[in-house]
Amino acid sequence: MDDTVAKDAKRLLLRYGAPISVVDTLPEEERIKYARVLIRTAVPARPQHLREMFAVDGRPAAR
Repeated sequence: MDDTVAKDAKRLLLRYGAPISVVDTLPEEERIKYARVLIRTAVPARPQHLREMFAVDGRPAAR
């Protein structure tokens, strides 16, 4: 995968409240998967949607 895609995915997750400790442990493919779902979500709903996705996957909650 292109390195810039992975970096952009990480930035997007962090922007919408993902804890850095969680993002750092995610493989690039998962970061990109989460980011692709978020990008298709309305901007105001992104933080809540990210928390819900993390909860479903058993990850620590975003802020």
